[in-house]
Amino acid sequence: MILDLSGLFPDSVRPRKAESAGRGTERKYTVKLDTDTLDLGRVSYPIADKKPIDLYVSRSGKSGIHIEGEASLTLVMPCDRCLDETRQMLSFKLDRDIDFEDKDGEEDMSFVEGYSVDVDGLVFPEIVLNLPMKVLCCEDCKGICRVCGTNLNREKCGCDTFVPDPRMAAINDIFSKFSNK
Repeated sequence: MILDLSGLFPDSVRPRKAESAGRGTERKYTVKLDTDTLDLGRVSYPIADKKPIDLYVSRSGKSGIHIEGEASLTLVMPCDRCLDETRQMLSFKLDRDIDFEDKDGEEDMSFVEGYSVDVDGLVFPEIVLNLPMKVLCCEDCKGICRVCGTNLNREKCGCDTFVPDPRMAAINDIFSKFSNK
């Protein structure tokens, strides 16, 4: 969704007031994300639920704004152990200063064009920063069998999953030499 913020800035008829203005009155905008997936290049996650975002926008100096808000959405992601789909709720706060005339800043401002702000572009980096490090369907997820790939949360497979300790390899070699004689 494109948010037009040109109404926050007075016409160039009164430049002195605009220059001396600090934080101005705050306006509330209720916006909704346009995208239905979070596309990260190699992987994309569907957005199962997205609540409208209340953004509070106020003037900040001559050509800047300050945006605050809180977003909440639910992503469908695979469990890191068993690969079953699980819903992960993300909630995060938005707090950003944007200067419309500062084109040389080091910050990525690809979501700003003129006095318009692309809300999806504003929110996307915050979603990525708030992705969970480990996605689990439940705390005690058993994962999948390394031998046959069965989901161990649903059934037991009976495969031999014994992994010998590699530190004991030298001793096992000695025992195998004696057992072959």
